[in-house]
Amino acid sequence: MENVSPAPLALPGPRPRDGHKGTFGKVLVIAGSRGMSGAAVLSGRGALRGGAGLVYLAVPSSIQAIVSSGEPSYLVQALPETRDGRVDESAAASIREAMQGMDAVAIGPGLGQTDFLGEFVATLLREAETPLVLDADALNAIAATGLGDGIVSPFGPRVITPHPGEMARLVGISIANVQQDRLSIAADLARRWKTVVLLKGAGTVVTDGDRFSINPTGNPGMATGGSGDVLTGLIAALLGQGMTAFDAARLGAWLHGTAGDLAAVELSEPGLIASDLPRFLGPAWNRLLPSN
Repeated sequence: MENVSPAPLALPGPRPRDGHKGTFGKVLVIAGSRGMSGAAVLSGRGALRGGAGLVYLAVPSSIQAIVSSGEPSYLVQALPETRDGRVDESAAASIREAMQGMDAVAIGPGLGQTDFLGEFVATLLREAETPLVLDADALNAIAATGLGDGIVSPFGPRVITPHPGEMARLVGISIANVQQDRLSIAADLARRWKTVVLLKGAGTVVTDGDRFSINPTGNPGMATGGSGDVLTGLIAALLGQGMTAFDAARLGAWLHGTAGDLAAVELSEPGLIASDLPRFLGPAWNRLLPSN
């Protein structure tokens, strides 16, 4: 495999002066459940700070108001839900309809586990032409069904963003074994699924099976609930702006980690929480973008 870690980060194209909100990508985030509304809010903030022109959130109906209050920029759709406030099987048609016209879709943060989720996510991976980011419960659902090796898709791009525990469930080994050979395990899964894998952790690995990059940014203060949700939305925003899966994942990891580093300077590592990260994404962008 080629190590591209030293190579400059790819960036989205320049923003035209006559651009409008539709120019910069429409992103749909399918996330949240009763008790986990914050996952949807944080993912949406990551997408907004990642540069998406429009961010749509599809959430269980009982948390629609909570999520809407989390950010006035969101366009929030209520989905049918189960008795315990998770996305119901009857939401499948609504989700497919909501995906129409989107430039990227993220699914997984805070959804919880339901009987239909794994098969539904596998179907999306096989059939959806929209760029996809899968995280959290979408990955857990795939692991629970055992459908993983059947999701190779003719479409793309696809990015999956497991933490070591989720990766262990996906490949059927222990977390310790994942951590002992992070690069090889991530690359093998990327080749099998024909997807880009971003394996979170210290020295986040990004690989498509042929190339890899080890992210140099980030700090232990980012080991806090919701941090990964911000990253999911951020990568979806970059895909929605036309970046390739590998470049979007690599840039997303760098921006996310840099935002965490900037936040830690101001707030300390122990005092850092996930909702701090989106507001430091702007300064992180400024580390890369040419001065006006």
